[in-house]
Amino acid sequence: MTAVALAILLALASAALAILGVRGRLLLICFGAMLVAAVGFVAATPTFADGNTAAARSVVPLTQARHAFYGSFGPGERWLIFAEGRARAGNTEDAVGLLQNAVRRYPGDPQLWVGLGNALVDHARGMTPPAQFAFDRAAQLSPGYPAPDFFRALALARYGDRAEAARIWRALLASAPADAGWRPMVVQGLALIGEPAPSR
Repeated sequence: MTAVALAILLALASAALAILGVRGRLLLICFGAMLVAAVGFVAATPTFADGNTAAARSVVPLTQARHAFYGSFGPGERWLIFAEGRARAGNTEDAVGLLQNAVRRYPGDPQLWVGLGNALVDHARGMTPPAQFAFDRAAQLSPGYPAPDFFRALALARYGDRAEAARIWRALLASAPADAGWRPMVVQGLALIGEPAPSR
């Protein structure tokens, strides 16, 4: 199975959930399960993690997960959709350029900074200081909101740094309300990288 096939399966599954009328928190939980399953597959497959094949440059679709945290409306949405499309087509440098322009235009939008962090990670096939800066900036703009650290950990897990991903996700769970809608995504992510969730 290639990353392209994986992306297609995720897209089809997401469409099926929508057709079946799955909404709200249940949709978040279901998509979270699919997303972290994809993370586990990518992290466990050497040709994805070692960066030696063209498939390693393929991008696991993050649009639905992003919408789960931020919604699908906002001044940066068109930038993000276009950039994510370029990244899925293998043009990760274009995606980075688009989102660099976007954060210059909307410097106070944390979702754009998260998108830039994801794009930088995909382009470099791993975490870099500029990507860390983008996730840090998103966190500064939305203090206490889990999305920047969730996507930071997801990026780390996707490219092989499971220990740091687990540390971040555990910290998120430790400070999260028991009824937080995004908790199942993090718990399942930890399970798929072989780490238990912290007890409350």
